[in-house]
Order: sequence, then C-alpha cells, then structure tokens
Amino acid sequence: MNIDTHLILISAQAVPNITPILDEQYRPKKVVMLVSADMRQRADWLESVIRSRVGNITRWPVENAWDIEHIRDQVVDLLAVHHENIALNATGGTKPMSIAAYEVFREFDKPIFYVHPEHDRIIWMHPTDLPGGDLADRLKLPEFLKAFGAEVTAQGDKYGVPRRFRELTKTLILNAETYTEPLRVLNAYAAKAKPALTVALDPKHRNYRQLEKLIELFQGHQLLELKGGQLIFPSEDTRFYINGGWLEQHVWGVCLNLKKSLVLQDVGRSIEVERNHRKPPIKNEMDIAILKDNRLYIIECKTHHDKNPVNNKNTQALYKLDSLKDLLGGLQARAMLVSYNPPNKYDQQRAHDLGIAICAHRSLAQLSQKLTEWIT
Repeated sequence: MNIDTHLILISAQAVPNITPILDEQYRPKKVVMLVSADMRQRADWLESVIRSRVGNITRWPVENAWDIEHIRDQVVDLLAVHHENIALNATGGTKPMSIAAYEVFREFDKPIFYVHPEHDRIIWMHPTDLPGGDLADRLKLPEFLKAFGAEVTAQGDKYGVPRRFRELTKTLILNAETYTEPLRVLNAYAAKAKPALTVALDPKHRNYRQLEKLIELFQGHQLLELKGGQLIFPSEDTRFYINGGWLEQHVWGVCLNLKKSLVLQDVGRSIEVERNHRKPPIKNEMDIAILKDNRLYIIECKTHHDKNPVNNKNTQALYKLDSLKDLLGGLQARAMLVSYNPPNKYDQQRAHDLGIAICAHRSLAQLSQKLTEWIT
C-alpha cells in the first residue's frame, strides 16, 4: 500500500515510530506527530532522527493524553486538515490515544498498522486483508540512541582482538579458577599505578606464586615489567588493558565474529553518550552495545572483584545495566553482565529480578554460545 503520510503517537517507546519511516517500503513523504504536553521533549528527540529521512514533519497537540473524547476530537480535526493518503501507526502513545485514534481512523476508513514489538514487523489492523511485512533494520547505534535523547560523543576502535593477544585472553579465560584471585590483586595494583604507571609490589605478594605466574603471563606479551620490586606498565593503554580492558576487547571480538551469522545491525564498543535534557548533561558509557532487529543489547564487562556480598563490582554493574537499558533502549532492550568473577547468590537473584543475563567465570569459555542464545 502506498502511504503519503504517517500519523505517529509519541510516547516513551521511540523505535516502533521510527522503523516504518526508515523502511523504503513504508517510508512516507510527511510525518504528523500526535504529541501530549509531557512528550514534547521525546518528540524533539524523535524529530532529530526522522528529519534526515523525511523533511516534512508537523505536530498536532493533545492537551490530555488520557481523555478519549478529547483525543477523538483532536484526531477528527487533524484528518480535516491532513485528509491526504494518511495511515495511523497505532503502536505508540497512551492507551486512550491509541484507542481514540484507532476508532477515528476506522470510522473514516483510513489504514491502520501496528509494529510488533518482538518481531519488528508491520501488522495491518485495517484493512485486515493487507499482508504484513518485516521491517528493514536500517537504524545504526548513533541514530537509535539519539531517539532516546542520547548523543554519541565517542566510540572505541572497530578492530578485533590483535592476534598477539588471542592466546593471552584464551589462557586467562580457560584458567579462570586459577587466576581469579591473583587477577583481583593485580587489578588493585593497576588501579594504584595511575597516572605514574609504576607501583611498588607489596612484600607480602612477592612469594605469591599464582600472582607471579600471572605477572609472567603479561610480561611475556610486553604488557608489564617487574623490576626491582616495582610493577612497571609501558603505557596507559597497557595499564588499562591489564586493569580489565582485555575482557572488554575479548567480548568485542566475539561479538564481531557473530555479526554476520546473527545478522547484527550494528556493534559498538566503549560508547560514550551524553543526555542533554538536564544541566549539566548526564554522561554514560557502555562497554559493548549491539543492535539486532531494532532492539538494543547492552553488555557490561567486569574483571574487578571484591568480597562484599551486598555491594560489590558485579552488584554495581547490575544496577547500572538496569538503568541504562531503560533509558537508552526502552522496554525491549536487554542487558548482560560478563564477569571474570563468579557472582554470589545475591547478585544471581538480583540479576534474575532485573531480567539481566549473566555470563561469568567458567562460563566465559562458552561466551559465543551464550551470546547467540541471548540475542536470538
């Protein structure tokens, strides 16, 4: 069906309004936004994404997003002005907005469609005999995040794991039982070594054989030097790598390997964003972000370990993920914690309650399989 205009209902869920507009099969020439007072800012965010594809965008105000009769009257008035070939995207808005707009469009025999939130496909509600269709996945991470009011300010490089480090990360992952505790100690030293890149090894650790083996492992890859009782990091990059960057890089490499087989729209690492709707702007960072079928997947990587059962690094990461997936991806977003350390029973329950997946410790050897099951 050839549609000139989409009427979209503005709500906190931006993606179902955007995806039909970006798909060439359904792209309109004009977009009309039905906007309540509390959704004006979200309309601004949405317009910033749509305007690059559709230049003709107008707004139709709704004073009360919960008054069905008022909304009906507003939609009737809207159709008197925009009486051209117009279709309703009934996916967004409040329930009263969706019901009222649906009733008016049915009454005037105008087409109505709905975007299935799980399967990312068009379903025609009126007329019902029109065939539905899968939507093209044209959104990339910067556009997607912009629709939720977040501007990408920086991203990590697009390269995979350098070949010289692959054996190192493989050794660390396959020997998680052996290296968990010494890596906790080494992480603490790496944190102390900023910005001097040098830190004295405590005498009590000088005969810690497992720590010695771990230091030797990193020394063998020219990432660290132990000299005269001093741990010396060649650069800030190597210090960051030892202090947890290696796990993020490993997860990134696994995601890149899955990009083709899982048909991922976009994959990014070390993504820094600013949300400008408050002063000063709120800054957030995602270790790994994935788009698949216009759904956001966020991964947080942790190697640091402390033994506080109530508020440790894994706990903090879970709360961060819970906040970010709602703020930056809406209801359909998913999150995963990838940790070198085994989560305690409190964090396992916390992750379950928050709907966050975990791949940790010995399970890291099956990360590719875990990600595939999680994403598909």
